[in-house]
Amino acid sequence: RMTPKRLKEICKELKLYTTPELNDVLYLHFKGFGKIENLERYTGLKALWLESNGISKIENLDCQTELRCLYLQQNLLTQLENLSPLVNLDTLNVCNNCISKIENISCLPVLSTLQISHNRLEDADSLRELSQCEKLSVADLSHNRINDPDIVSVLEQMPSLRVLNLMGNPVIRKIQNYRKTMIVRLKQLTYLDDRPVFPRDRALAEAWARGGREEEMKERELWQTREQKRIMDSVNG
Repeated sequence: RMTPKRLKEICKELKLYTTPELNDVLYLHFKGFGKIENLERYTGLKALWLESNGISKIENLDCQTELRCLYLQQNLLTQLENLSPLVNLDTLNVCNNCISKIENISCLPVLSTLQISHNRLEDADSLRELSQCEKLSVADLSHNRINDPDIVSVLEQMPSLRVLNLMGNPVIRKIQNYRKTMIVRLKQLTYLDDRPVFPRDRALAEAWARGGREEEMKERELWQTREQKRIMDSVNG
């Protein structure tokens, strides 16, 4: 169990402070803990590692108001809950759990990164909360069970979304011209799945959206002409 005594022992082993309030990081991963508890005195934590335990519920984090990063991957979570006290949380990692719905995170005013790959998300409703996360810029939704093309309508409501990973989801095969469609509809996107979205990629995708393949070919030729001119200018300069 995560007893006060065990927590102090871990701090001593890792050469952290034995006075709980002085610690700004706490490494509790791979310890076999089944419950989050007895962290009330660890009020200065900025990062908390809890991955690879047997934790089935997010709870007892009311005193971690300074927390910036929370790592809960590879546990037994089925729900996102009890996160509202974490008003400074920037990064949340809950990969490799059993979560079927994104919920109770719009209360996190500065959350910018959500890693929730390898869970049980399936449709647009399971992602709906994302549209209320104004600061969220990085969303790793890879390797879930998402098969609903309507998720694009949810994702395009996210004003700050820059990095999106949907790899390993059936929905990729259901969205026609997947990469072009995502680039056109998600205006701020700079990275999709396993590669960047360069300005040229966006220009070509938007040309395709305007006039199909013919318009895309014209835009491609324009970019090639500009690139050749740039190379010649640099050689001659």
